Amino acid sequence: MCIALVLCAICDAGAQGTAPATKPPAVAADKVDLDVLKGAWVRPDGGYVIVIKSVGAAGELDAMYYNPNPLPFAKAQARRDGQLVRADFEIRAGGYAGSTYTLGYDPANDQLKGIYYQAVAKQMFEVIFVRK
Repeated sequence: MCIALVLCAICDAGAQGTAPATKPPAVAADKVDLDVLKGAWVRPDGGYVIVIKSVGAAGELDAMYYNPNPLPFAKAQARRDGQLVRADFEIRAGGYAGSTYTLGYDPANDQLKGIYYQAVAKQMFEVIFVRK
């Protein structure tokens, strides 16, 4: 719940920033198919990559994490949260022991934005992934 509240605050804060001169038209998340999540997403601040190969009927994601070596996700799930498209990931391998990404899809900028919780260090970071 706390992570979701922080994520909402980040999304709201980002929406209050200065808009670019020519912004693509906003697309309501309920009009965005979950398949939009498929593809390779890179975190510009560190080069970490999430590759989403497919989205199942119940929102399960066939996905892999690269840092830079491949690490499997213990859990990877897409869902709708009201008007928002969300993707949740948990890593238990490679020293990450329960670290999570809680991301929301921003259709206007084609980005995944949200929170990375580094479980070992017990720290939360605001993150953005851009389509590779």
